[in-house]
Amino acid sequence: MRVLVIGLGDIARKAYLPVLSRRPDLEIHLATRDWSVLAEVGGAFRIAHLHGSTADALSVASFDAAFVHAATSAHADLVRLLLAHDVPTFVDKPLADNLRDVEALVALAEERGTPLALGFNRRFAPDYVTLRRSDASLIVMEKHRSAQPDLPRRVVFDDFIHVVDSLHFLAPAPVRRHAIETHVVGGMLHAITLTIAGDGFSAVGLMHRNSGLDEERVDVIGGGARHAVLNIADRIETCGNTIVQRRGDWVPVGRQRGFEAMCDDFLRAAQERRRVDAAAILATHRVCEAIVRHAER
Repeated sequence: MRVLVIGLGDIARKAYLPVLSRRPDLEIHLATRDWSVLAEVGGAFRIAHLHGSTADALSVASFDAAFVHAATSAHADLVRLLLAHDVPTFVDKPLADNLRDVEALVALAEERGTPLALGFNRRFAPDYVTLRRSDASLIVMEKHRSAQPDLPRRVVFDDFIHVVDSLHFLAPAPVRRHAIETHVVGGMLHAITLTIAGDGFSAVGLMHRNSGLDEERVDVIGGGARHAVLNIADRIETCGNTIVQRRGDWVPVGRQRGFEAMCDDFLRAAQERRRVDAAAILATHRVCEAIVRHAER
């Protein structure tokens, strides 16, 4: 498969290229406007196919799949260009930073029958997958930051979106309702509380941007037990006694955090021309847009 990777920031270099570059079945091409970065990353991962822009790459080669890791503000234009060339496209979350663009891009992908996937790695992280339980009646996810209040749209679409999507992924039944609270100081978003609920369960997502720590924890409670994951690495099981299971020393970070399985799943979807999961993409981004509007009010 010929694969185009667009944007070579931290997430591409730390999470995706270490996974993709190990696959012998892929011919990887890199695209970014910064030629010094292009040369550095190409050399580090021994990738010879380098392009100064996505348009340049598309003008000289056809691609079986593309990974978009550019700045969020560039996502909509890049995805639109790739879909116009019928290239199955993976986008590191979010699809776009506003609901109107998200809806238009999902509709375009469905119209063209071109696979479109989002980088929600927690759906593929092994310990998160084990948290999906039919007996869950209460789910709590906390994702905190230290000294990082920021503009509401940036906080929600670039970071809290993982909480929104994970709660939908872990929900044991369809979501029927949601409630939102935000704390804004001087135009900067400091805290979010999201509650979603359905038949027999409720789920709460929390984020504080000035909490004094960087931490992520998920607790799933029900059936007489509490199952938790801390920082996508430690699994904590409580049923009378507490048992802590930590990631093995030799388990690659990309596997533990779900990036290996997520990339494999998308590349299979690209080969199979799998249909877009429009409902899941739209549900997550619609809640994000609602949170931003609440904070901006």
